[in-house]
Amino acid sequence: MSAEQKDSSHRYGVADADAGLSSVEALARLGQDGPNEIRERPAGPFRSVLKRLWGPIPWMLEAALALEIVLGRTIEPTIIAVWLLFSAVLGAVQERRARSALDLLQSRLQVSARVRRDGNWQTVPAREVVAGDALRVQAGDLVAADCSILTGTVEVDQAALTGESAAVTRTAGETLYSASTVRRGDATCLVTATGARSFYGRTAELLRSAGSTGHLDQLLFAVVRYLVVIDAILAAMLIAFVLWNGSDILPLVPFFLVLVTATVPVTMPAAFTVANAVEARLLANDGVLVTGLTAIQEAATMDVLCIDKTGTLTRNEQTVTAVSSLTDETGNDILAWAAAACDEATRNPLDAAILQALDRRTAPELSRTKFVPFDPAAKRSEAEVRRDGRIVKVVLGSPLVVSTLAGHPDDFMARVEEMASAGARVLAVAAGPDGGLTVRGLIALADTPRDDAPPLVKALQALGLRILMVSGDTVATARAVACKVGLGDNFGDVQASLRDPLRYDGFAGFFPEDKLHLVKTLQDAGRVAGMTGDGVNDAPALKQADVGIAVSTASDVAKASAHVVLTRPGLEGMVSVISGGRRVYRRMLTWTITKIARTVELAALLTVGYIATGIFVTPLVLIAVIIVLNDVVTITLATDRAWISPVPEKWNIREIAKVAGVLAVGWLVLAFAILWVIWTVLKLPVPQIQTLMFVYLMYSAQATIYLTRVRDRFWSFLPSAYVAAATIGNVLVASALAFFGVLMAPVSGPLLFAMFGAVIVAAIILDQIKLWIFQSSGVLGHSREVVTG
Repeated sequence: MSAEQKDSSHRYGVADADAGLSSVEALARLGQDGPNEIRERPAGPFRSVLKRLWGPIPWMLEAALALEIVLGRTIEPTIIAVWLLFSAVLGAVQERRARSALDLLQSRLQVSARVRRDGNWQTVPAREVVAGDALRVQAGDLVAADCSILTGTVEVDQAALTGESAAVTRTAGETLYSASTVRRGDATCLVTATGARSFYGRTAELLRSAGSTGHLDQLLFAVVRYLVVIDAILAAMLIAFVLWNGSDILPLVPFFLVLVTATVPVTMPAAFTVANAVEARLLANDGVLVTGLTAIQEAATMDVLCIDKTGTLTRNEQTVTAVSSLTDETGNDILAWAAAACDEATRNPLDAAILQALDRRTAPELSRTKFVPFDPAAKRSEAEVRRDGRIVKVVLGSPLVVSTLAGHPDDFMARVEEMASAGARVLAVAAGPDGGLTVRGLIALADTPRDDAPPLVKALQALGLRILMVSGDTVATARAVACKVGLGDNFGDVQASLRDPLRYDGFAGFFPEDKLHLVKTLQDAGRVAGMTGDGVNDAPALKQADVGIAVSTASDVAKASAHVVLTRPGLEGMVSVISGGRRVYRRMLTWTITKIARTVELAALLTVGYIATGIFVTPLVLIAVIIVLNDVVTITLATDRAWISPVPEKWNIREIAKVAGVLAVGWLVLAFAILWVIWTVLKLPVPQIQTLMFVYLMYSAQATIYLTRVRDRFWSFLPSAYVAAATIGNVLVASALAFFGVLMAPVSGPLLFAMFGAVIVAAIILDQIKLWIFQSSGVLGHSREVVTG
């Protein structure tokens, strides 16, 4: 019993099961503790959208918008405004979708309950149940609140809460949790906790507070930080030069504004959104529904995956796994005896498993003349059958109980323990004349692994993921399943999971809070954690995880809490999610490196060029053209073909900046060489010099994209049709503008052709440098990669 439950019991005392509460007292407690429900006041849609327009990242984009307006532009501020609004609306929609999980949890509490009020048993809405009520539960009931059993014994299914695949027996003095289902028995209980104070309610509160911080914001800030530092250094150099020459700083203000505008990654959030959306559509064709777009990009860097056992790795249904005969009878005979003591009407999971196993075999027919259903207190069911003209009594139940009623071999308990050591639930069946029962055999039942679970585990491990199995079952059961699916047998407990979870292969006996704490512990340790599950008990951890995956058979609550839902039977969708995420990562890595490289190249060329020549080698109006044209390519990168890494990716901004810096330096060397030739050798007019430098910046930006797409030669892996069209289109547009003199001074075709040839030669040289340097950094890829479209 939790501290809150004890507090409730102490405040209200113990209910008299014969009289219960009075209506007046129940109403007073209802007013004090509130209804037995989980209430929330969600923000309206307008407020939810506005909330996403307020924060560091929106501020940067809004500042960029204001700067664009100051510069007198109209197209780019419109684009920024549309993207800001789109991002805010999308975030609000995702928040509402996640909140629907809480609505489902709340709706589960809207059931009826039998309570004793004013000395009479009466049925009331579950929301009116209060702490201290005398509550009656029977077979088929959904327990309306946490309660302590006063009298009676029941068998309850609490898999949706704890993940335990087998029903458990609860008797006087023990606790029943809200939302458990009573399978057998009858009990009178004292309500100890309602609403948010209940176990189920605390699960909902965990779900409300759960949620991880995406890594996109961190990446965005890191990129901006590097670019701002570089811009600040270059701006300081320019200001110092101007002051040293005694010139006026005021004419440089437009340049500084453009520099800041080019630095802020305006298109980055939109590019990630489009990339995720494109991949989400592809995943939908594979039976994977993505409800949280950021989960796709997080899947690329996910390095630890917590997999729930029941319903994910296993079928979540009991199956006869072994039949052991203790006599000269066959296994079919043992199943026939056991089936005689099973209830076909109730179809309890254990009864259903035995009857189903018997259906597949040839066994003697037994005519039942009497049947006593399973009694949770007695832990057995009984029957009388007619065989060979004689009445034979049959008992099916706990081996300990059956052994006290029937004769058995000396090694009986040793054989029971041997079967149970594999994680199975063991039942004993005895038959014979009344007073002369003999144990005929043992039946082992277990929640068996799915057929596709071992291949899934192998495939995930091949992708470099560390897999931790998490279960609410016992250690023996969890360990048995782990070994069958290809995981280790080193299992820890709750305390171990909070100390060093990666020392273990899995954890058993976990409740919702434990799964949530495990995910948080992994995240606090710098891991990108994923979680798969199917039940209500998994919902908080699914929402907290960087990537929450609900299987196709998951409860509505689990699906609403997850970022990814598998819509088809089977688990192969998990591999698709990871592969898709790594494709998105590779596309956005190309964008990030290109963004940093071309920003550094542009800023350094303008600054150093001004210091060397006294002019801006590219006028500000052409810089705006460069930004717009390059933004077009940014969006198309979301469709690019990509490599899939065999190990988790990592956003290492320092390594990324180093790669981008090497490219920027290489392009700058060529830029200043070209500038020297056309300034001192060819002695072209300043307007034509500015046109050629504009063309050079456009050509080199497109080449940078091809250099960063793959870890091998840039021509070894063709881009998507959209990327090819956008990059080639940018080259053609820039060339046409320069040749015909639109917005700039015209230049001759031979000069443009020579510029293009110089960029191609430089790209080949930089590609070789990339192979020497970039591969050693591990940024562009690993030694084993898979090509994908």
